[in-house]
Amino acid sequence: MNHVERFRAVMAFQPADRLPRIEWATWWDKTVERWRSEGVPRDADLFQYFGLDPYKQVWFGPRKETLPAPPHHGAGIIANADDYARIKQHLYPPHENNIGYMREWAARQARGEFVVWITLEGFFWFPRTLFGIEPHLYAFYDQPELMHRINQDLVDSQIRLLHALDKICRPTFMTFGEDMSCNHGPMLSKELFDEFLAPCYRQVVPVLQEMGVVTIVDSDGDVTDMVPWMESVGLNGALPLERQAGVDAAKIRAAHPRFRMIGHFDKMTMTRGEAAMRAEFERLLPVMRSGGFIPSVDHQTPPGVSLAEYRVYLRLLKEYTER
Repeated sequence: MNHVERFRAVMAFQPADRLPRIEWATWWDKTVERWRSEGVPRDADLFQYFGLDPYKQVWFGPRKETLPAPPHHGAGIIANADDYARIKQHLYPPHENNIGYMREWAARQARGEFVVWITLEGFFWFPRTLFGIEPHLYAFYDQPELMHRINQDLVDSQIRLLHALDKICRPTFMTFGEDMSCNHGPMLSKELFDEFLAPCYRQVVPVLQEMGVVTIVDSDGDVTDMVPWMESVGLNGALPLERQAGVDAAKIRAAHPRFRMIGHFDKMTMTRGEAAMRAEFERLLPVMRSGGFIPSVDHQTPPGVSLAEYRVYLRLLKEYTER
């Protein structure tokens, strides 16, 4: 099987020659610097160097380069509707350049050489980047009309983008960047999800379904309680299923047998030796065999992991994706 055939088979709960071997989140810069000091060539393509399956991701952000930057991480750039009207000219670019170079990607994906993956910003994530972290949470209650307006503008821009992209390159899968959960679960209630996010997903997801794209939500933390919310709007799955946040993929699989999952390998085991890493793969093996699941580090590999330790992980990944 080629890379695209393998991914589609696994995500469709169909037999495959093996599971994909991917790093859904590229490595920390500090991790890469450590590995280079330990022998990785500076000019190496790390996916090829480590023998991982090739995936090509493009992030279609809703900002133009002219958008003013926030003063610091977590800060906002708007406080009210007037501010949003003022900056809207700097939002929702047409992405002609990004779409254009994907013609070659489409041809190579059609040959099975790599999997094309796109990312769109979600309807929790994007307003937060405009309001700032804390004001965003208040805005659900204090400025609901503005929240709806922002998200509908985002919906409209994404649908335009997808219609244009559909003529050039249909990605194999996509992720919605959301980060709407923490280690204690969702950062918003089911009621707020239903009022503010669900109507947006119900407009965009059908377009992706028509394109044959697998839809995955990217949210750190514990997404367990949100799985039925995602299924209710037609989303296919989630990543990275962080183990340290208490996620248990086996329990999710038992309650939601058709939910797709990527990640979930506990990165904290990677400095504890081969036995700990093997035990972690043994924990995942029943879910790996159930279909609809691709094991991967449950977030970026931390810089505490040596090159030798990462090579042990890769050797076990090869073994267990074949098993």
